[in-house]
Amino acid sequence: MPDLGQKRAAHAWKSVQGCTKRYTSLAKSAPALIMSNGLMPTLAFYQAKGEDHHKDLLEHLLVWLKDRFPGIKGADFSSTMTFLHSAESRDYRRATDETLELLRWIRQFAPAVSGDPSSD
Repeated sequence: MPDLGQKRAAHAWKSVQGCTKRYTSLAKSAPALIMSNGLMPTLAFYQAKGEDHHKDLLEHLLVWLKDRFPGIKGADFSSTMTFLHSAESRDYRRATDETLELLRWIRQFAPAVSGDPSSD
């Protein structure tokens, strides 16, 4: 049975298949955006941008959050935001931490798939 780290890695690996250099760059900057603005504002920013690489990263994060938090009704923006804005502080922090942990894997795998060695 895979542990949580292995599940994150598997989700990240599956998510980055076919990713672009723009996706890789966006994933690289995502943790800083979350740390400076918060999880909900970052998700809202990705939703509002509407470009393919924003949509893709948003979808990958939403699917993971849905898998980790049974209170999220669907792996979509509306369901996730509804859950987060009504979540207790500790659950919101856990969701933020889970997102950051997943992004660590995505940031490692995306450059290998997109062929962008400049992204660390």
